[in-house]
Amino acid sequence: MHSLGGRDTISKVSFPFLLPLRNNPSACSLLHKCDQARFYTKLMLNTAIIGAGPYGLSLAAHSRRRGIPFRIFGRPMDSWRAHMPKGMFLKSDGFASNISDPDSEFTLGDFCAERGIQYADTGIPVGLDTFTGYGLAFQKRMVPDLEDKMVVKIERSSDGYQLQLDDGERLKTRNVVLAVGITHFEHVPDCLAHLPAEFLSHSARHHDVEQFRGRNMVVIGGGSSALDWAALLSEAGAQVQVVARQSGLKFHGKPTGKQRSLWERIQHPQTGLGPGWRSSFYANAPAAFHRLPESVRLEIVKRTLGPSGGWFIKDKVMNDVPLLLGHMPQRAEVRDGKVHLQLGAQDGTQREIAADHIIAATGYKVDLERLTFLSSEIRPKLRAVESTPVLSSTCESSMPGLYFVGVAAANSFGPVMRFAFGADFAARTVTRALTRSLSRESVEVSAPGVFTTK
Repeated sequence: MHSLGGRDTISKVSFPFLLPLRNNPSACSLLHKCDQARFYTKLMLNTAIIGAGPYGLSLAAHSRRRGIPFRIFGRPMDSWRAHMPKGMFLKSDGFASNISDPDSEFTLGDFCAERGIQYADTGIPVGLDTFTGYGLAFQKRMVPDLEDKMVVKIERSSDGYQLQLDDGERLKTRNVVLAVGITHFEHVPDCLAHLPAEFLSHSARHHDVEQFRGRNMVVIGGGSSALDWAALLSEAGAQVQVVARQSGLKFHGKPTGKQRSLWERIQHPQTGLGPGWRSSFYANAPAAFHRLPESVRLEIVKRTLGPSGGWFIKDKVMNDVPLLLGHMPQRAEVRDGKVHLQLGAQDGTQREIAADHIIAATGYKVDLERLTFLSSEIRPKLRAVESTPVLSSTCESSMPGLYFVGVAAANSFGPVMRFAFGADFAARTVTRALTRSLSRESVEVSAPGVFTTK
């Protein structure tokens, strides 16, 4: 039987005419023998979830509990497994790195306890391999019906949306939730974008730093991605230097290991986005953040939690990596098998450096035009501000039934949407909306004629 969120979920909630057949072996056997594709085309899918990172998996786990018929598509934890450097650590504390399920039955701490991995809510950095392993285990336990397929096109239909998958399948659904993550939104400065892939790549294009051993590298950027790459490249035996526009690098404060006093906890409460009352508001009240004036929200998202590295790599970077701070790339060209980078300093002076390869750890910029799988009919109709979707309080876009969660929702719900910690809010918010929609749109389907031996 095709799984749209669990057999009991389908029979109890989505297709009530199946309820009397649940415990009838003959009926179940006959149902299994039906042509699944033909059977389900008669019943429009309620929700398609696109993306299988923390946000997509959280949403699927909550949808299963609420009995929402869904299918979820994507490669599990792909952004983390294939687009971040092997050996890095997360900046987020352990307690802030959970993937959300309705009853918190399977946290990162639970996973580490099962596998004998050292863990603490704070103070012990979470390794990338630990987090990806947790995500894969969460998927197998909470979202076993994930389909490792890619959606190549989404079009509007008269009663919802039509999706085309990379294996040629087409399906119709009333709702689509885009949980596509960051890799669609790689940003490379215009002055570097013309360079061939042999000489320049975005940091998201690589996972294994070993391929750069012994090479002369330049990393552009001053945030966690740039600093992680610089430290790991140095450890791997590359000659690496960092170019950053900031005059000084920022790092998170190292935990002291001491228990904080009550007064310290009142003054600077610990949150999923770091200590402090502002961080507490951003982390714990995204619905209230949504009510702020648009101009205020945009400004907060721009200036909050800017580029900074984790405390655990500070010494590696500051002691082992040459830094060119206060410099910005102006132009670049390839000569004699090297890429030559022209830099401008804050004092107006210029200098040139040469390298075998440049890694642009220059972040991500959400741009709806990058989501080319959305049809040319849908994209122009999406209400947007600064190329990001304008969302309702339920994460729904101006196109009914099309939802956005994760980084694409940051301008609506705040900086927490850029971190795994925001997945719990997003999952609960969207599934509440889908449940209400399911109740309103529920159509009674009569049993006669469904099962036939002819």
